[in-house]
Amino acid sequence: MDNKDLNFDFEIKKEDFAFVQQDKKISDKKLDTKPTTFAKDAFKRFCKNKSSVAGAIILGILILLALFVPWISSSNITRTSLDERFLAPKLFSSGTGFWDGTVTKKNIVYDVESETPADYIKEAVSNLVVDKEPTIVNSASKYGKGGYLAFLNENLYCDYSNPKLDYNLFTKDLYFYYGTTFKSTDNSIMTIKFLEDIYPDTVAAELSGYVLYDEDKKLQLFDWTSSKNDITVNISELMLNAGLTELADAKVYLSLKAGNNSASSVIFDSIKFTTDGENKEFLENMSFADGNEMALRYYKDEDKKIFTDNYWQSTGQKNAYKVKVYYCSFKYDTYEAAYGYQDVTVSKSTLQSYIDNGWCTYDYTVGPSSFKILDEKNCPISEVYEQKLNTKTGKLLEVYTHQYKYRALGYDSMPKFLFGTDAQGYDVFKYAFAGLRTSLVLGICTAAFCFIFGLVWGAISGYFGGNVDLVMERFCEILSGVPWIVIMTLFILHLGSNFVTFFLALCLTGWMGTAGRTRTQFYRFKGREYVLASRTLGASDMRLIFKHILPNGMGTIITGAVLMIPSVIFSESTLAYLRLGLTDLASFGVLLANNQQYISIYPNLIVFPAVIMSLMMISFNLFGNGLRDAFNPSLKGGEM
Repeated sequence: MDNKDLNFDFEIKKEDFAFVQQDKKISDKKLDTKPTTFAKDAFKRFCKNKSSVAGAIILGILILLALFVPWISSSNITRTSLDERFLAPKLFSSGTGFWDGTVTKKNIVYDVESETPADYIKEAVSNLVVDKEPTIVNSASKYGKGGYLAFLNENLYCDYSNPKLDYNLFTKDLYFYYGTTFKSTDNSIMTIKFLEDIYPDTVAAELSGYVLYDEDKKLQLFDWTSSKNDITVNISELMLNAGLTELADAKVYLSLKAGNNSASSVIFDSIKFTTDGENKEFLENMSFADGNEMALRYYKDEDKKIFTDNYWQSTGQKNAYKVKVYYCSFKYDTYEAAYGYQDVTVSKSTLQSYIDNGWCTYDYTVGPSSFKILDEKNCPISEVYEQKLNTKTGKLLEVYTHQYKYRALGYDSMPKFLFGTDAQGYDVFKYAFAGLRTSLVLGICTAAFCFIFGLVWGAISGYFGGNVDLVMERFCEILSGVPWIVIMTLFILHLGSNFVTFFLALCLTGWMGTAGRTRTQFYRFKGREYVLASRTLGASDMRLIFKHILPNGMGTIITGAVLMIPSVIFSESTLAYLRLGLTDLASFGVLLANNQQYISIYPNLIVFPAVIMSLMMISFNLFGNGLRDAFNPSLKGGEM
């Protein structure tokens, strides 16, 4: 019907209609999504937390390294090797300037004669810079030059105002240790030159000289004098004046008076002897013009008290004064020093083992020229240049060789240690991950036990409450009142420092943290409406605990359980610093405890393991935070 009330007939067909969707949120299409499980949803939410994923990856890498590095690496972590101690970390070839096994040495004494830093191998030294000006020191130095000899009398109690006091009791003597023979016809002359200086913290002293012969007889050379003028004494002339023709077993004595309540000293520039007699060589050896060399004259054998022929005995103090010592700075290749081409003394037994292995041949009756290499790959020795025989039997004692040290130590090529080596020669890289493996196993076992036991204990206490909770909480308070360090120490003292002892001691109180968190979560959720509804519908206690309450509090509980692992590792490290660490296994704590004394000299021994421990701790924290959010049922299906 139109607006004029006229009727019209129309044929309506299906094709005349088209579907128009005005609101896109309303759809008549079938849903394509499927319901997900709690585990899948938790994994999805965990993956959305990028920091937790990064922590899990780092943690996984560390665990894989802890599992496989000790197994794959053939480096030593059980046998002490003094030749391989304190090698620097090495990743790149020597000379690259970074992580190349070299260390920078500064202010090292320089050996002028060998043109090498003192006690360092020349082939391992590079970028050597020697100070232009020497350092002056008032002490004897093996590598010092020049200087003067200071002779000190340290008696501080000589009171010269007392006429009854025997001042000779306070004198100190500098004298020949071995005797000689003076003759009146030898024209033997002694010349003493002094230095005007006074040794620090002393006063100038009076000096006298005499010759002691025939054990107790004396020939006075010069009387007490404090003058610093040169003294020249003709011993032969004094003998003629005294009517003496020969002084047998004669020793020259220089006596020094004590100061008046102060140490006294005299400084010699030189002492020189000349003679025409048969004892010329002896007296020339007793002469000196180098104070440093004179102060360093020592025993040939300290145990048997055999002195060198030119040794001056002293009842006072004998010091070098104003000795010139040069210092230098350089780069030192620790690997070249430990494994490079060196002069090495080889014993007869070691050489015989090389011969028995078919690596070389040697005939000591012929000498070094008989040495031949049969297996160049394995034989450490490249050349024998000298041999030492027993003077009585003529048998071989040892040979002096040039060799590649790494071959002698059992390597096919010069090794590299990523983190360097420690005081025992252990590979720190392998030792760190072997220790990490032990620490992780200890941490995981302890955390697993404490998690399960603490979960059960806390669930019972929190769910039932009342008297049950009261009794269980009092037990926990009593046990937690005993200091943990006391419990651990008692376990170690009675059961030893082994893996089982640490596990038992850590488990004894370690579960209480998990129990407390579980109890708190149960008190939080057990009064909720859905729990009451389930109880009304007849749900059992087991179903209420494990189906309704525990899943809601699992996020916080799991986070605490995960963080228990690094906590256990740190606890073991703390005990190791107290020297109560594991004794039968390598662990992180033992590694750090053994190397803490070298932190200022060899920081790599602490820095690299500390970095690994820090990464592990951070990773566990990030991983635990991700698990907390992933296992939180209230976030199920939500966007993070």
